[in-house]
Amino acid sequence: MGRDHVYRDVVKRYIALNLVFLIYSFCSVCSKSAALSSFLSLKFFLFYGLEIALLGFYAIAWQQVIKHMPLTVAFSNKGITVLWAMLWGRIFFGEPITLKKIIGILIVVSGIVLFSNAGESDE
Repeated sequence: MGRDHVYRDVVKRYIALNLVFLIYSFCSVCSKSAALSSFLSLKFFLFYGLEIALLGFYAIAWQQVIKHMPLTVAFSNKGITVLWAMLWGRIFFGEPITLKKIIGILIVVSGIVLFSNAGESDE
């Protein structure tokens, strides 16, 4: 039972970390949407305001998450935002998802998994 509890805590931390990155990645949607809006229009200010709010929330949430996991693991997982950016680009702006992008994402995710698990066999 003790091992299950530790495993659940680790899973919860990774879920929290990835939710924080999901929120962070959405800032790129706000930024591009603002850039596509007329300069100094209401939409322009709304999108940049939302981006600033999301960045503020991200900064606080990031500090809370890194309290409970190794910094190297937390930062290496930040690469997952590339996947979110590709998905947001497709969903919100109709940007194509090409085979090269998918291969790139697979390489990034593989690197994250390898790096995150690298210390486990050393202990």
